[in-house]
Amino acid sequence: MKFNTKVIHGGQHHDPSTGAVMPPVYQTSTFVQNSPGQPVNPDYEYSRAANPTRSALENALASIENGARGLAFSSGLAATDCLLRLFKAGDEIIAMDDLYGGTYRLFTRLYKDSGIKFHFVDMNDLEKFQSLINENTKLVWVETPTNPLMKIADIAEIAKITKAKKILFAVDNTFATPYLQKPLDLGADIVMHSATKYLGGHSDVIAGALIMKDAALGDELHFKQFATGATLGPMDSFLVLRGIKTLHLRVQRHCENGMKVAEFLQNHPLVEKVYYPGLPNHPFHEIAKKQMSGFGGMVSFTFKSGSKEDAIKFLEKVKVFTLAESLGGVESLANHPALMTHASIPEDKRLEVGITDDLVRLSTGVEDIEDLLADLEQAFR
Repeated sequence: MKFNTKVIHGGQHHDPSTGAVMPPVYQTSTFVQNSPGQPVNPDYEYSRAANPTRSALENALASIENGARGLAFSSGLAATDCLLRLFKAGDEIIAMDDLYGGTYRLFTRLYKDSGIKFHFVDMNDLEKFQSLINENTKLVWVETPTNPLMKIADIAEIAKITKAKKILFAVDNTFATPYLQKPLDLGADIVMHSATKYLGGHSDVIAGALIMKDAALGDELHFKQFATGATLGPMDSFLVLRGIKTLHLRVQRHCENGMKVAEFLQNHPLVEKVYYPGLPNHPFHEIAKKQMSGFGGMVSFTFKSGSKEDAIKFLEKVKVFTLAESLGGVESLANHPALMTHASIPEDKRLEVGITDDLVRLSTGVEDIEDLLADLEQAFR
């Protein structure tokens, strides 16, 4: 199947008992057994281990990312936390220096006493990245595009290095989605999604996902998920699965609007810098063109004044854009990373990677572009 067909049919089956086209919401915690240890359906005993609605979503996730197994979690951070449970004291993890604030907080605060050592590096400096690799390195973690500076990492080039060193390579594919980028096809071992964002697509669910290239690794992570319990409920699974079925249509419009918003901002007299990989002057535009089929709906920018106050006033004035955390929904959202999504990162670390106090992040939705541009213009005025 091609992708547009996969999001609707990939890994999916009509309900065998009723013929329902959409998988039902199996709102049950447990399943009947014929005899002790002999469930009626061998796949289902207790919903923490497996639930038919969640299984339908997990099959769809594996299909659209070209993976061997998908797992659905109660949030993107729960998915990341489950992956980290593969590692022990003495292990080392190399991560991209520009990360979602929640990921950075998880790595540096929740796991600070675990004995796992984290290194943060610009993944475009492959020489520096390789210098950090040693016999204890077990995982490389990359976001591309990054949140919120839209950095692009060359997945295929990093994969060559991790494969040669036998290191697991995980990619946070939340911003790009599998419609635009398929990390497993480019050499990664694991894909993570905050399915809250584009996969769900309607700002009505919190969910996460891991998709593994190797079935055995998928089984190992499923056991850790089962044992720790960060599973996605059946109703939320249904909502994400429903969102996936329109992913291709939505992301296509997100990309169209994102490009036009980026071009508008680039030509605006109050704007200093625009971060959008679709612009030819983006430092990693060529890498983005090589590994992505489009550039997404996320755009960040700074003010010529460099003023935090200007950024705040602008965000207080938008009307079609909604000032709120999160991204990837059908509605356009606006965010101040330093005060909102990345507030958990210390100020010196934020400034080190370029998250300044006048940085604004936009998640362009699927509204009419004329309304979005008019809203930005009135807010600037």
